[in-house]
Parts: sequence; C-alpha cells; structure tokens
Amino acid sequence: MFKVKVYVTLRESVLDPQGTAVKSSLHSMNYNEVADVRIGKYMELTIEKTDRDIDDVVNELCTRLLANPVIEDYRYEIEEVVVQ
Repeated sequence: MFKVKVYVTLRESVLDPQGTAVKSSLHSMNYNEVADVRIGKYMELTIEKTDRDIDDVVNELCTRLLANPVIEDYRYEIEEVVVQ
C-alpha cells in the first residue's frame, strides 16, 4: 500500500487572484515581509499495490483528474506503507 501526497499549484505564468488577495490582506495587517502568495491544493491518497507502476498511476490520476495540466503544475511524494 502507498500513501501519496499530491501538491497542485498554478503555473508561474498564470495569475493567482486568490494569492494576490491574501498577500494584500497580509500587507494590510503589517506583514509587509511577505513578498508573494500562491494558493494551491494538497491531497493525500492511499493506493493499493497492483502490477502497475505507482508513478504511472499517480501521473495518470494527476493529469486526468487532480490537476489541470494547461494551467497547473503538480508534484507528489510516495511513501510505502507497511501493513502488519
């Protein structure tokens, strides 16, 4: 069994109005040291072992459903879970 952590963020070239709003709010609260804010998504998946390669499965999940490859980038971390 695998625990997969998926991080999805807007590409650098895509405007992030939510991030801009948060940055503006932080500056209005005198947190002027915050230079930029980008908002993203975080997901944890538990995936059973199969005969398929886990990287292939996760990449397929990300490109088909979890991320929009036109405007978003994704990265992931895979941790093998030992079931006793």
